[in-house]
Amino acid sequence: MRLFPLAMPLLALCLSTAQAAERKIPVRVVVVAMFERGADTGDDPGEFQYWVEREKLDRVLPFPQGYRDLRMNSEGVLGVVTGIGTAKAAATIMALGLDPRFDLSHAYWVVAGIAGIDPADGSLGSAAWAEWVVDGDLGHEIDAREIPAAWKTGYVPLRKSVPYELPLAPDEGQAYHLNPALVDWAYRLTRDIKLQDTEGIKERREQFQQPNARRPPFVMKGDTLSSMTFWHGELMDEWANQWVQYYTGGKGNFVTTGMEDTGTLQALTFLNHAGRADLRRVLVLRTASNYDQPRPGISAAESLAETKIGKYSGFLPALDSAWRVGHVVVEELARNWTKYKTRTPGE
Repeated sequence: MRLFPLAMPLLALCLSTAQAAERKIPVRVVVVAMFERGADTGDDPGEFQYWVEREKLDRVLPFPQGYRDLRMNSEGVLGVVTGIGTAKAAATIMALGLDPRFDLSHAYWVVAGIAGIDPADGSLGSAAWAEWVVDGDLGHEIDAREIPAAWKTGYVPLRKSVPYELPLAPDEGQAYHLNPALVDWAYRLTRDIKLQDTEGIKERREQFQQPNARRPPFVMKGDTLSSMTFWHGELMDEWANQWVQYYTGGKGNFVTTGMEDTGTLQALTFLNHAGRADLRRVLVLRTASNYDQPRPGISAAESLAETKIGKYSGFLPALDSAWRVGHVVVEELARNWTKYKTRTPGE
């Protein structure tokens, strides 16, 4: 009988914990955008605005521990903006994953943002589902003006002494291999979607010689390199292709360059270890707002100057493609939740 007073608080705590678990907001899909230019609606769009307006993410959820307030709709779709760069992305996604308000245990994550594209692989407005996401920051670097004559680049893998030295060092977040069955499913579901084509991107793509660069926008599979630095130029593109090949053992093909995805995936890896996210339910979609190198006749510096945010022809079409392709997957998952809650597509 003496234990009874001690048991009462314990029982109350257990009941409180169970009630809290029941009150958690169940999330079916998390849409991850990286930046927004102004308000969430009604002005010049960034990566988030089309999702807010077209998916009716009308419920605003304060998120002071992250970059920007969250938004959600009635179908269990939650939208988050990470902020630009791998550091903000990792911090924001970790904060979301640990937020006690949400049940993310079965959630799918759809990262949807714009990127530069290799003209050997695609054209402005095109959309690429990544199977491999490779980090372009972890490593050593020597200024190009001081590298040995035989080197093609001044970038050296972490814990190595020359470019592309083998064998690979132990993985410290340099490469993330997404669930190939899920990626294939998303690609098959969206590969025939007609993407927005404008006079502006038609004019720009005709200035390139590569066959894929001259195609109207299309959906493809293609891997992404993630780095804090917005790099540009033909020689940097050559490095990106070789860097992705190196870290994927020749399995990956560099197509797009983004700035956040390895930060997002690092956070999701840790959250997966903690049972708060499912890493096999993550998709990364990047859409081409610009070519990652200059068109013939101008320098890399001149070309880079043209890519000021919102000032180039592929910007708005790429934002539209990110929603147009990504929303088909999001809608399929959210509206057929009884089918996908416990069974990942493609498996």
